[in-house]
Amino acid sequence: MAIMGPSGSGKSTLMHIIGCLDTPTSGEYFLDNKDISKLSDNELADIRMKKIGFVFQSFNLLPRATVLRNVMLPLVYAGISKEERENQAREALRGATLPEDFWNHYSNQLSGGMMQRVAIARALVNNPMLVLADEPTGNLDTKTGEMVLDTFQRLHQEQGRTIVLITHEPYVAEHAERIINIRDGSIVEDGKVKNRRVINNHNHNAK
Repeated sequence: MAIMGPSGSGKSTLMHIIGCLDTPTSGEYFLDNKDISKLSDNELADIRMKKIGFVFQSFNLLPRATVLRNVMLPLVYAGISKEERENQAREALRGATLPEDFWNHYSNQLSGGMMQRVAIARALVNNPMLVLADEPTGNLDTKTGEMVLDTFQRLHQEQGRTIVLITHEPYVAEHAERIINIRDGSIVEDGKVKNRRVINNHNHNAK
């Protein structure tokens, strides 16, 4: 699903509510049959850790940490052994289609497309039911952005992940199955994509 709208339309606010980073001032939001507005800060943090993965436009990686360590970080406070953290990180990197040759590189040695795949792997490492991607192709060229969108499509189709893309670009939104348009904090359009863009790109060697 893609959420579209101009600057100031409420996209980021909606993403913060969906991602349990904020609670609604009115109305109700249920995630996994729980009313988010009634949960404590600790309960919201627990949901974010276990059920939601975040991907940001600016990657938010530690530049002098290896790819593997960056992906492992969300698991540090989950009470999981180092061996299991490494296993889960490796599995997430495979899911994000980053070649194993790059796993021990520092993140600042990677291209933008590779860094975004590392960010996707980090979002997947806790096996979330929901992945929120805020302008995930905003800092990438068209070809590299398409590789990232291809990864999201595969995660949805092959693993059944719920992916929510926040974007202002119609081209990016058209890769989703459903588009919600927001203006001035209200939904003005909500519908399925009739001619969805599908990237038949099976070559995941990052450029």
